[in-house]
Amino acid sequence: MEEKKFDPNSLIGFILIFGILIWIMYQNKPNEAEIAAEKAQKELVTKQAVKTKEVAKTITLAAAAPGDTLQMAKLQKSLGGFAYSATLPSANESFTTIENKLVTLKIANKGGYIVEASLKDFTRFSKDSGQLVELIKDNNSNLNIQLQTKDNHTLNTKDLFFEPTLTKNGEDQILSMRLKSADNAYLEFKYVLKADNYMLDFEIQSQGLNNTLVSNKPLNLEWDLKTYANEKSITYENRYAEMYFEYEDGKTDYLGQGTDKTDNPEKVSYIAFKQHFFSSILISDEPFASAELYSNNLVKDQEVDTIFTKQFKATVPLAFKNGEIDQKMNWYFGPTDYTLLKSYDKNLEAIVPLGWGIFGFINRHAFIPLYGFLSAFMEHGWAIILFTILIKLLMSPVTYKSFLSQAKMKVLKPEIAELGEKYSKDPMKKQQETMKLYNKAGVNPMAGCIPGLLQMPVFYALFQFFPSAIGLRQKPFLWAKDLSSFDSVYELPFHIPAYGNHISLFPILASIAIFFYMKLTTGDQQMATPTQEGMPDMAKMMKIMIYVSPLMMLFFFNSYASGLSLYYFISNLISIGLLLVIKNYIVDEDKIHAQIQENKKKEPKKPGKFQQKLQEVMEQQEAAKAQQKKK
Repeated sequence: MEEKKFDPNSLIGFILIFGILIWIMYQNKPNEAEIAAEKAQKELVTKQAVKTKEVAKTITLAAAAPGDTLQMAKLQKSLGGFAYSATLPSANESFTTIENKLVTLKIANKGGYIVEASLKDFTRFSKDSGQLVELIKDNNSNLNIQLQTKDNHTLNTKDLFFEPTLTKNGEDQILSMRLKSADNAYLEFKYVLKADNYMLDFEIQSQGLNNTLVSNKPLNLEWDLKTYANEKSITYENRYAEMYFEYEDGKTDYLGQGTDKTDNPEKVSYIAFKQHFFSSILISDEPFASAELYSNNLVKDQEVDTIFTKQFKATVPLAFKNGEIDQKMNWYFGPTDYTLLKSYDKNLEAIVPLGWGIFGFINRHAFIPLYGFLSAFMEHGWAIILFTILIKLLMSPVTYKSFLSQAKMKVLKPEIAELGEKYSKDPMKKQQETMKLYNKAGVNPMAGCIPGLLQMPVFYALFQFFPSAIGLRQKPFLWAKDLSSFDSVYELPFHIPAYGNHISLFPILASIAIFFYMKLTTGDQQMATPTQEGMPDMAKMMKIMIYVSPLMMLFFFNSYASGLSLYYFISNLISIGLLLVIKNYIVDEDKIHAQIQENKKKEPKKPGKFQQKLQEVMEQQEAAKAQQKKK
């Protein structure tokens, strides 16, 4: 057999064929632009996928053949037309920012809602922290509308892409976010931000969707927010974080603290997610027919839960009108400032917890205007001091009446002691004779209590006023860095239940002042009102309260606003000073004694209703005791 020889021509031929194949493959390779376009198309279509398997398969097919317009048309039809948005240039993770001197708002293409809302004039925790207060950030909030198409698909706007268009009208910034199902068919979120304003106009409207969406029932607008902690004490801040709402033509209410709080009010005008000093509020020109509201406390352990305070959720219906949606609303992202909220004339100031009835009346019409006037001319610490002085001067007539009553009772003490010895074996008779002595002397044993009762509305109103005064936030005074928070002077290495892990100085000073004030006043009340048999000894109770009350204040106010503790410290100092002046320079016990003796010579006055009632009670008890002895 003849041996085959090496053929160079065959080798050259194979090399040429191989080279031609490589050249053909290279020429048919897609360029970088085509690869990027195909990749983008796949991502856009995939992001528009609905959760049903049938539609997911359709989207996959469309992504596999990005140039197949017939396949995209089928996809668009299956989603009621909204897959059209996947082909728009805006179908990406981009944002549009609108801002003025007060707020910065960032709106996402995906979902068309606000994903960042920051306040330019306020910082978190402390004035020098450098962190702006951000009501919305890092996906702590969602706005969503469920769309029900006529071909039986449910879509969520938070998962779909909107097309932004930003324009200006003078200083107004107008942002239109449209979710399109065709060029002339869309759902629009419209934002209008004015200059120097925390309030922006917000409108949801549709066009050309009457043949696409099921319109025989309202769409559900869902809004939720996890509120960030912005203050030094998350426990104190959380106490004032509430969901408020206005309903039924002007009524306001709130969900309250605790876990899983719900309510279903009707005719709802606004919903406020309140974060102590800041609020996010949705207001509707035409009240929502109803609302599903939910609030949940997220602070279970203040040592661990330090990021969020509350979880708020609200669902409201958007009604169709002639097959379309047109709901005009407003958003408010800003401080919970009573005066500012009142200026909008929408009853928003009702979310500021100033107290009900007479307490709220005093705050709205007396304390807020007075303190606002004072703080406009001086630092807040000095404004609180002058504010306290003015209130104590206004209440000084009541203080004088109270001390005068105590002085009269003190003058009668020897005579009451004699009656006690004379009728020691007959307590009921002792009480009756004591009441006769009061009547003859013209002394009302309850007169000392009435001034105290008159001061209670002022006390409670102030207790509501200071935690709501945003003007105190991050305002320093002496050692206190923030009058709206506690004035810690020493951090403890451990946590004391009901007290905390720090020592605040103003509560200590206030506790010392109230101790000496009670010591001073209780000393003149030792003989006080007569004690009925079987009833607790009021004198002993008062002695106990001298020590209990300051201790309670020390614990209770340690984590409260230092501005409130400063008020009570100054208030008790002034009260001590007034009592010493009244006792040493105004009230003359000798003259009081002489006047009482003169009154005893006169015809006894007809006893008052209280004395008559007390006399009747004692007589009934005496009769009951006599009846018991017979048995």
